Amino acid sequence: MKAVHIESKIDEIAETVLMPGDPLRAKYIAENFLTDIKLVNSIRNMLAYTGYYKNKRVTVMGCGMGIPSIGIYSYELYTFYNVKKIIKIGTMGSLNKNIKLMDLVLAKSAYSPSSFAYVYSKETKNILNSSEKINNSFLETAKRLNIPLNYGTILTADVFTVYADISHILEKIPKNVELLGNEMEAFGLFHIANVCGREAACIATVVDSIYDDRMVSEEDKEKNLNDMITLALESI
Repeated sequence: MKAVHIESKIDEIAETVLMPGDPLRAKYIAENFLTDIKLVNSIRNMLAYTGYYKNKRVTVMGCGMGIPSIGIYSYELYTFYNVKKIIKIGTMGSLNKNIKLMDLVLAKSAYSPSSFAYVYSKETKNILNSSEKINNSFLETAKRLNIPLNYGTILTADVFTVYADISHILEKIPKNVELLGNEMEAFGLFHIANVCGREAACIATVVDSIYDDRMVSEEDKEKNLNDMITLALESI
């Protein structure tokens, strides 16, 4: 069997993959941060590029939105392309008064009420950890670059929480779990990594908050996303 949603040749995908949700952000990263880039996938316009950051070969590929989408792409990358590490990069909302707009959050673990892991492999855990090795690299690099980085548990939701009230979900969170923010993919990625015996991590920029009604300007968003992208590339 071969990959259904990726058309790349085996040697065209690097062992480390950065995955933004938006395929056009993958294009932006490739064109602005990498050298010697090559477009290696365009099926369903889910763009993937392989190039070099300094001397490190890396692939950057969109994953779409939500657990099912990243579940498909991460599985194919791990299984058919021998990818070792996938790092989800993107945006999230804050669920914590101490996490402000434009802060960076690194997910130590992801909590989700989603049935994805159970349907996939009868996994009943609601909290899954990311790669400690990748996370330590992020923490050390952030300190070296003097980039503030929040580290803890995030919520992976099945809905875009700007459009939905999830208070009934938050009420069910275990008392000993402090959530920093919420997004829509990390839990699924961590589960697929566990199934495949590979590594995964997630870092995100906070662009909305349940404690702040302000809207982040596109200029501020781009600057902070660039800081996040730089941190991810320096870390790998």
